[in-house]
Amino acid sequence: MAKPGDALLFSVVRRDHRPWLLMLNAAVATTGGLLIPAALADAVDMALSGKFALFTLLWLLGMAATEIIGDAIGIVLAASITSRATAWLRNRLSRHLLALGHPSPFAAGDAVSRMTGDCSNAGGVVVTLISLAIAAVTSAGSVVALALLDWRLAAVFVVSVPLAMFLVRTHMQLTADDVLTYQVVSGDVSARLVDAVSGKRTIAAAGIADREAGRVLQPLPRLAAAGAGMWRTQAKMMWRAGLLLPAVEVVVLITAGFGVMAGRLSAGDVLAALGYAALGMSIVGQVPQLTALERTRASATRIAEVLDVPPAERARTTTTNGSGSIELRDVSVGCALHEVNLTIPAGTFAAIVGSSGAGKSTLAAVLGGLSAVDSGEVLRDGEVGYAFERPALLGTTVGRSIGYGTDADGAEVRDAAVAAQVHDVLIRLPQGYETPIADVPLSGGEAQRIGLARAIVRDPEVLVLDDATASLDTVTEAKVDKALTTALPGRTRVVVTHRAATAARADMVVWLENGRVRGSGTHRELWDDEDYRAVFTGGE
Repeated sequence: MAKPGDALLFSVVRRDHRPWLLMLNAAVATTGGLLIPAALADAVDMALSGKFALFTLLWLLGMAATEIIGDAIGIVLAASITSRATAWLRNRLSRHLLALGHPSPFAAGDAVSRMTGDCSNAGGVVVTLISLAIAAVTSAGSVVALALLDWRLAAVFVVSVPLAMFLVRTHMQLTADDVLTYQVVSGDVSARLVDAVSGKRTIAAAGIADREAGRVLQPLPRLAAAGAGMWRTQAKMMWRAGLLLPAVEVVVLITAGFGVMAGRLSAGDVLAALGYAALGMSIVGQVPQLTALERTRASATRIAEVLDVPPAERARTTTTNGSGSIELRDVSVGCALHEVNLTIPAGTFAAIVGSSGAGKSTLAAVLGGLSAVDSGEVLRDGEVGYAFERPALLGTTVGRSIGYGTDADGAEVRDAAVAAQVHDVLIRLPQGYETPIADVPLSGGEAQRIGLARAIVRDPEVLVLDDATASLDTVTEAKVDKALTTALPGRTRVVVTHRAATAARADMVVWLENGRVRGSGTHRELWDDEDYRAVFTGGE
């Protein structure tokens, strides 16, 4: 039965020319493998006759070498094909997840599970299909070889084919549901685990670690049941195949024995018949590959579930390389922003203020290009650098974390750290800028300043700081502000802030209330409004 992910797997198969090389190599190696029993039979007959034939020996060695070399080349090609297919799937899936925007309809842990495990499984579809095709061709070739030895051998063997096909079909049917359930539940566990890790401090503070562990592990019985179902089905297939193969070999051996008695077959032919009987049943021995195929199809179905979700229609955003001016025209984003019209001239230091829930971070994300808009238009003139309140410090070392995503050299990283007022902290580390980021005990303010340096090093025309200095004291924040003016002269800066002192230093203040621009101007001009003052004083 077709699954939603089968079309995606077909796209994976046809997108690259390497599968044809693997098939050609497999054809050569399989041919060599099919000729080995016949070559071995000739060698045995030669030995029994006492007459040495160099060609017979070289023929046997040549076929063995063909199979061995073909298998070695096949391993290299298979690894290349699988890695490329996996990378293609991950690239396509990641692009689509980004296009879906934030918040994503898929939980973070579940998305990670699909990106890692499911893409890896689906990426192996080409190798799995070719392996099964090789087994099928080997079985068919073995029947032909038995017929060439003695049609009676082929007739006896063919009787077992329907039973073998029944075993294969039953195995795939019984495995399909368990494999899909296993993949789905694994994604659920991953999602719960990511949530728990993200909120570990809150969990510890609330003293509910045991309860949270129970929540994360709740799906495990379903996972165990699906896994046990897979193993039961595989075990059943294994013991049935284990009985079928020797039974077929015994029948073929008895038939070959009668052929020897009748003078139709030689001793070497009996050995060849046994070899071809074993090769003919190779499709039944592909239990791991059959299970892998169902796992691949289940994974492709989960990937297709994401790809089938259409990105929401978004309004137009225009970005050019220029002076750093930003203009918003009737911009709305969900329930956060409503018909916002705003112009920030190039080189302006703009502060965004408002009470909690006013839409400040959403507006900053729109200005910085991190959030699409539902309606309206965003005109942005220049590249954007963005710093967050709680930056994720990526990279192997502190220096690479600052230069993350850029080609910045050591001097540029150092200059950015100086501008962010964090250089003095970093040079005191055991290895300075080369200290592994995992070994650096950073306070909230130090982490913020590293995140700020990461934005500065991009040398953007527009710098957006979403509460990126909230953990700094007022004096340090003023120093950072002065350093930014020196490091990025004439650049547009947009700062989300809760501090009146920061707003007072700004060239213009954008005052948000309930997702709308309540007012704009200088801090001094707006201060006469008691509602504006209440933003900073809480009404006191």
